[in-house]
Amino acid sequence: MDGMPSTPVADRVSNSAAVQPPAGRRRKVFYLVDSLNVGGTETQAVELALRLPVSEYEVTMGCLRAEGPLLEKLRGSAVNVREFHPSGGLDSAAGLYELIKLAGYLRREKFDVVHTHDLWSNLMGVPAARLARVPAIVSSRRDLAHFDWYQGKRRHWLRRIQNLSGVVLANATPIRDALISEDRFAPEKLRVIHNGVDTEKFQRAQRDRARLFPDVGNEMLVVLVGNMHSDVKGHPWLIAAAPTVVREFPEVRFVFAGDGELRPTFAAQVAQLGLESTFKFLGRRSDIPEILASCDLAVLPSRAEGLPNAVLEYMAAGLPTIASRVGGMAELIQDGVTGLLVPAEDANALAGALLQFLRDPEQARQIANDGQRFAVENFSFERLIREIDELYGELLERRRGKH
Repeated sequence: MDGMPSTPVADRVSNSAAVQPPAGRRRKVFYLVDSLNVGGTETQAVELALRLPVSEYEVTMGCLRAEGPLLEKLRGSAVNVREFHPSGGLDSAAGLYELIKLAGYLRREKFDVVHTHDLWSNLMGVPAARLARVPAIVSSRRDLAHFDWYQGKRRHWLRRIQNLSGVVLANATPIRDALISEDRFAPEKLRVIHNGVDTEKFQRAQRDRARLFPDVGNEMLVVLVGNMHSDVKGHPWLIAAAPTVVREFPEVRFVFAGDGELRPTFAAQVAQLGLESTFKFLGRRSDIPEILASCDLAVLPSRAEGLPNAVLEYMAAGLPTIASRVGGMAELIQDGVTGLLVPAEDANALAGALLQFLRDPEQARQIANDGQRFAVENFSFERLIREIDELYGELLERRRGKH
């Protein structure tokens, strides 16, 4: 698809012929993401696109790379998918050409809202939307992570680009606060809308160890769901904590659901500790609700986060949850009430939290119940859709008031 700007992905994702737009004009919304690979940001964008009411919204999902398992989830839906691939990189001549083509497409299609969801889509989508004079532009900052663009001079340019949007949307209050204190964004430019989770799906999932883990009997399963593209999800620290845990509780097994370039590195760390039989690497999975239902404890010891979907899913599934105190974790977990919080990159503290749950199953059960109740009451997709709808309406009304 290189060199083919504004490419419809009709051969892989098509609109459902059964979906007919009602009479009257719907809001036209253009979402832009880097790709449709499985990740927290991509999942939230796809769920939003699918769940915005068809009677009120016409949604197009733009991708810098129209690839990944989430592409299949859009098949047969009312969501159009189009690729805008800067084949030479965003800062190349081809990247500039693609940006201009995107601006032309946005203007030609008369979109009401452009919402960019990640770093790379911010850099390309916000300038294109401004060139196209789109009425409402929403950019996003969903973590305080490790990308080079978040450091040095490039961070300055990212700030300037995002200031072109009407709102910079964060998914956690600590991200908003950091953007004000460190990047000097005006407070009125920022908005916080927390992630949503399909709470019913995780509550309904059935425990089925015999099928998912046929070689596991009554062992305790500790699960970490996260990609392995880097160490940001904390895999090395959970591996380092394991010897302390299994010394006291040899029946504990650790389950990694997710994949990425560092999987061999993590497997080598496990082997170096002689714990190959204690760890299970499941790879990328589409049955996460069922996996969580079949596990006993859940961990996300990330080095950096926004508001992680994995923790929301753990809590919705009713698992006792341990997470590092970074990003928006404290907005999900009240330490000792709805979960346990530990310092990031601290294997000893992580081992201590796991042992606390393992030694006191009744406390673990009570914390799991309280965490599940909190997630269901505060982080549903219905709440997310309502808040996003209100934001788009506010921005469009603000624009109309200027004309």
